[in-house]
Amino acid sequence: MDTKLKVGVIGATGMVGQRFVTLLADHPWFEVAVVAASPHSAGKTYEEAVSGRWKLDEPIPENVKNLVLLDAADIEAVTSQVDFVFSAVDMSKDEIRKIEEEYAKTETPVVSNNSAHRWTPDVPMIIPEINPEHAEVIKYQRERLGTKRGFIAVKPNCSIQSYTPALTAWQKFEPTQVVATTYQAISGAGKTLEDAPEIMGNVIPYIPGEEEKSEMEPLKIWGHVDDDKKEIVPAESTVITSQTLRVPVLYGHTAAAFVNFKQNPSKEDLIEALESYSGVPQELGLPSAPKQFIQYMTDDFRPQVRYDINFEHGMGVSVGRLRTDKIFDWKFVGLSHNTLRGAAGGAVLCAELLTSQGYIEAK
Repeated sequence: MDTKLKVGVIGATGMVGQRFVTLLADHPWFEVAVVAASPHSAGKTYEEAVSGRWKLDEPIPENVKNLVLLDAADIEAVTSQVDFVFSAVDMSKDEIRKIEEEYAKTETPVVSNNSAHRWTPDVPMIIPEINPEHAEVIKYQRERLGTKRGFIAVKPNCSIQSYTPALTAWQKFEPTQVVATTYQAISGAGKTLEDAPEIMGNVIPYIPGEEEKSEMEPLKIWGHVDDDKKEIVPAESTVITSQTLRVPVLYGHTAAAFVNFKQNPSKEDLIEALESYSGVPQELGLPSAPKQFIQYMTDDFRPQVRYDINFEHGMGVSVGRLRTDKIFDWKFVGLSHNTLRGAAGGAVLCAELLTSQGYIEAK
């Protein structure tokens, strides 16, 4: 790409927004031109606004420090300076749906980390290695919005990426029933361990809304674009039930999953399917794509957050402990980085995919 696309990050001061600006600091295709947040932060430099609440180990990027924050609600001011935006705003779901559509209607594509539009039927929810073809629904969304260039695309829930890639690699064996319990890091709530003393030495057995997302979002990802309905129709062949727990870990969502199959795969079949699985991002060599999407680990004590969370710079998924079960056919453990693959990194990869497909381009 000869000229970098200009990007706005709305909701730039929160943990996911911070992750966006660090990932984009040296990106070969994109450069941060605008940072925006709440009216409280507007008018401050980015460095001033995040002073005392910078949550990442990486320093604030030099090219963003002195950018003056705009009010995310001042849509004209933001969109006049960018080719597209990443959304990480912290609002109610109704407010997010409204503001993201308002951005899209200015002919500005929106790639969102938020959950508000995940079940809007004509909004693609993309894991680039799994369902890149869902971008085809954008033409119908543009019809509804009355746009030629603007649209909304979203990435899915962070925790499902610890087990959905494995289940996708095994689709040819026809998984019918899945039990998935996820052990989710505190950064999934936008906090550090210091921000959440209640988690130390503790496990919290409920994360509002997460179980519904865990059970339903993979079905939309495995669904198809219905040209008659002009929407994505979720798959129905797999039933998923889930429990979600918050654990005293900073980064990394771990899943313990049990699976029944219609077919009868061997352990060797399942491992080979994991290790050979790749998608369009690998074929195209997209900048944020892991070379190996899924790794299988033979050590019974892996994957572990401490050692494996940064596999492929946090963009790969680790699977281990694949074994037969007394009730289900097979069981396994999966691990993914929740703020990289599961949040900002996944959204950046999605934007790279949409750029390569021609949906995002310079204004």
